[in-house]
Amino acid sequence: MAQPTPLWLIHNDASGSNDRDTLESMSTQCTDCGLRVAYRSSFPSDDLPTPAMLDAAGLGLVAVFAGDGTVNAALNALAGWGGKVLILPGGTMNLLYHRLFGNAEMEQVLQDAAAGTLSVRRPGIITSPLGNAYAGLLAGPGTSWNDVREAMRDTDVLGMASETREAFERTLNDEPLRCTQPALGREEGYPLLLLEPHEGAIEIYAYHAETTGEFFEQLMALAKHDFREGPHDSLGAVEAITLSGAKDGGFGVLLDGEPEIATKATRFELSKCEVDLLAMQTDD
Repeated sequence: MAQPTPLWLIHNDASGSNDRDTLESMSTQCTDCGLRVAYRSSFPSDDLPTPAMLDAAGLGLVAVFAGDGTVNAALNALAGWGGKVLILPGGTMNLLYHRLFGNAEMEQVLQDAAAGTLSVRRPGIITSPLGNAYAGLLAGPGTSWNDVREAMRDTDVLGMASETREAFERTLNDEPLRCTQPALGREEGYPLLLLEPHEGAIEIYAYHAETTGEFFEQLMALAKHDFREGPHDSLGAVEAITLSGAKDGGFGVLLDGEPEIATKATRFELSKCEVDLLAMQTDD
């Protein structure tokens, strides 16, 4: 009988999707499929494993069972490592997981990982002076809607009301964001831009909530736990784009859901992930 494949598990105890029962169930699924959790790290309480730590432990597989923000930190820490990384759906959105596995159930992905039938990919990602985005990034005053989503996820009714009011005000009044170099979309800019990495290009979408009806649509999208589903337009596909405030001011950015601030016009470019990811799909 084949020995189970050992792995280092990274998870996030602070995630609502990573409670004790869920983690125990996930570990049991690993065992049933022929995988063995040899070491584990709970980020951010524990340090993330480094390539040197993994090599010293004789491990060639890391599983990240967490949301996109923790996945982002883990892949940054593992850049240049010679092993393979298995992304699992342990968060709210799990955008990178769906890029790699479509709508496959986690149990099937674990079985395929243990059987060695998954392919290896280094998918396109977005790089910038602010950091990397493996699933996508949002930029502009409309990133304030993320605070509404967080309040909804935490079932914080009072917080949701407060954040919704602020998101309305910022979307309407803060400096809009423009696509320059190359120039795309309207010259006056947009309250929110979404950049999604794919194999050959970055897809750019412009979101707008400028009427009562569009704000209602945005709230409905939030209620479905995805404010990306709000009213938007496609601006095209590029290999690199510079974003700047309409008056060259700073703007908020969410890299895989994690907030950053751009203090000036910022260049975002398509690059390749610097570690091998297991995948079921060969295309985006």
